[in-house]
Amino acid sequence: MPNTHVLVGTGPHKVIALHGWFGCAANWGTLPLHLDRAHYSYAFMDCRGYGGMRGKGGPYTMEQVAEDALALADDLGWQRFALVGHSMSGVAIQLAWLSAPQRVRALVAITPVPASGAGLDEGSWKLFSAAGSDPAARRTIIDFTTGNRLTGTWLDALVASTRAYSDDEAVAGYMPSWAKADFAARLGKPEVPLLVLPGEYDPALGEKTCRATWMTYYPEARLEVIHNAGHYPMDETPVILATRIEKFLASVPQ
Repeated sequence: MPNTHVLVGTGPHKVIALHGWFGCAANWGTLPLHLDRAHYSYAFMDCRGYGGMRGKGGPYTMEQVAEDALALADDLGWQRFALVGHSMSGVAIQLAWLSAPQRVRALVAITPVPASGAGLDEGSWKLFSAAGSDPAARRTIIDFTTGNRLTGTWLDALVASTRAYSDDEAVAGYMPSWAKADFAARLGKPEVPLLVLPGEYDPALGEKTCRATWMTYYPEARLEVIHNAGHYPMDETPVILATRIEKFLASVPQ
């Protein structure tokens, strides 16, 4: 099944970007405006059930997202590429790398879910499960994961966007796959270049969580906190996010 995607740039450094639970290929905030289009080519992919893939059906799993990312690379004729994953897609980029380590030259994980899942407690599981069909639950999650500090105008706009550009069944369907991910034992001694970017105000997947998970599984990785951002630095601090991503990728051999 061909996936829809948004291409940004025409440069030799190829990058596939996978969105988060409440995102889509066309909704990475203003991040695409600040990318170096001369040196990089970015393909922002829609996961099944999102954006141009609405109404296409599943399966709604991180394994399928990883498989679709590799298929997109094939369709684009990209033999070697980096992977960027936000939130739930932190799981997907790792699975894609495990499937094709010779093709993936680097990983960038933005406020990411680790290989051991989200570690949701009972109350959080109930709230996140409700978000499949309840816009109020989505708003509560977005507000919480950005530190309960941002304007309601932005919160409402992001909720409206996720309702307009995702199927409820996809939002509900993906949750068990990323929240209960459990493949850390498969990582072995990973050598892939990796940048982990937690947000300063993200209480769920912030620096503490990333150091206890990502930096344990990938001891050679680089971790850089995105200050003045919570779970959505592509909206909150897009210029610094673009800068961090490309500074890292520029240091990785093609």
